[in-house]
Amino acid sequence: MTTTTPRWDSRRTAKAERLQAGSRYCTGKEITPDKLGDLFHDLIRPGDRVALEGDNQKQADFLSRTLADCDPSRINNLHMVISSVSRPEHLDLFDRGIATKLDLAYAGPQSVRIAQMVEDGTVHIGAIHTYVELYARMFVDLAPDVVLLCAELADRHGNLYTGANTEDTPTIAEAAAFHDGVVIVQVNEIVDTASLPRVDIPSGWVDFVVQADRPFYLEPLFTRDPRHIGPVEILKAMIAIRGVYERHQVISLNHGVGFDTAAIELLLPTYGETLGLKGTIARHWVLNPHPTLIPAIESGWVDSIHSFGGEAGMNRYAAARPDVFFTGADGSLRSNRVLAQLAGQYAIDMFIGSSLQIDAEANSSTVTDGRLSGFGGAPNMGHDPHGRRHTSAAWLDLAHGDGAGRRGRKLVVQMAQTFRQGGVPTFVETLDAVTVGEQAGMPLPPVMIYGDDVSHVVTEEGVAYLYKAHSLADRRAALAAIAGVTPVGRTAHPQQVEALRSDGLVAFPEDLEVETRLADRSLLAARSIEDLVAWSGGLYEPPSQFRDW
Repeated sequence: MTTTTPRWDSRRTAKAERLQAGSRYCTGKEITPDKLGDLFHDLIRPGDRVALEGDNQKQADFLSRTLADCDPSRINNLHMVISSVSRPEHLDLFDRGIATKLDLAYAGPQSVRIAQMVEDGTVHIGAIHTYVELYARMFVDLAPDVVLLCAELADRHGNLYTGANTEDTPTIAEAAAFHDGVVIVQVNEIVDTASLPRVDIPSGWVDFVVQADRPFYLEPLFTRDPRHIGPVEILKAMIAIRGVYERHQVISLNHGVGFDTAAIELLLPTYGETLGLKGTIARHWVLNPHPTLIPAIESGWVDSIHSFGGEAGMNRYAAARPDVFFTGADGSLRSNRVLAQLAGQYAIDMFIGSSLQIDAEANSSTVTDGRLSGFGGAPNMGHDPHGRRHTSAAWLDLAHGDGAGRRGRKLVVQMAQTFRQGGVPTFVETLDAVTVGEQAGMPLPPVMIYGDDVSHVVTEEGVAYLYKAHSLADRRAALAAIAGVTPVGRTAHPQQVEALRSDGLVAFPEDLEVETRLADRSLLAARSIEDLVAWSGGLYEPPSQFRDW
């Protein structure tokens, strides 16, 4: 009987071979930019698992553009792991046959194209993840062979400064660096070590750096122009402040992206002030630096903000408010998407966001017919984490159970207008995601937030306190009561609605003492981007597309 000695260092050996193959295009760790494609051809192998930094905002676009231009006969059948599929070349990789399989978390800008490519069989989806789920799997069964990242600055040894938009970079780098994957980073500039403001990722984690042909793409994803906030958004914000924030004394929270939550931020220094709520609600935030939060910060509402990423134009402002933002000794913002997601999961009292569709049982999804948007971080923060043990007033206010089984509950709030643009109903009997999942061969429908995790739904009609529902029938009835004349709302019965109001499962504006006549733009603390600049004392520098003065 013959035995073979097990091989324990095959990944390490393969990495050494890759590094040797790439070294001919480098001086030390510094890649000659016009040789990047050659390095890819010699270093990346068919069938590799490649993690590419598309983040929420920043994109390793020099690396992605170069990879998409590679020869499919030499690099093919790649398994791409991309948290945010945001750029055309992310999908060009599949059209050209360079990649075949994709694991992702979000695909907003490419949602229509990716839906068609999935239907055509060009893209094979491993799974649509939450952000934390995707990063976690990089340390388990999606360990990357190669990662392609971006940073602000590097020195020639490979030390990195990621700046305000650190986002996913350290987590993805660590997944590769400590399991013998190759780490390649594009930077805006390669400088002397002494010129690095701080070292965010040490050189020992980095194998190659290349100075990009232009600064990496950064999307102002969290900027909302107050000019586009109208009476309906303001009314919903008033209802949310009185019916949720004030009622439950919400201290720590996350706001989703959108005009609904931007309206709340802009009403805190005005409407919130008239209610005497400063210091009692909305003090600690897990949030990107939303420009619409500037008036609340300047008015003394905000104690702290920990951020997933930065926001274009907000760097000087964040640096000037170190008591509020997490900043380095150099003054620049420090963000971290994984830690912010975990803070959003376990350390906050409330998540409030919106969705494209909500069904009759309060299940919601951003995956609709012809559009595969993904989820991002909403499912991480938009559920009641059973691992939580610390108490707070808001968490205890939703407590349930008896004896040793008694526990608090996180507020998970969905905020929506009954009809979206074009008269498309938000509330439907069955989510499009069910059919989309079947057509794509997914084992489960791509639901973003499950209805039994949702504690409140807010519309322009009022609030449904779903956590009070004793049955599925109660939940459906409460949701229908505030769903307007949508297919779900038309199932509401007037007598039943009055009973729900009496029992506290539903509240209309008059029940909350919200004066609908006040829902006017005059209530906003800032009514334009220019106003936000003024509130910041000139520290906020909005991107050019938001300047009209």
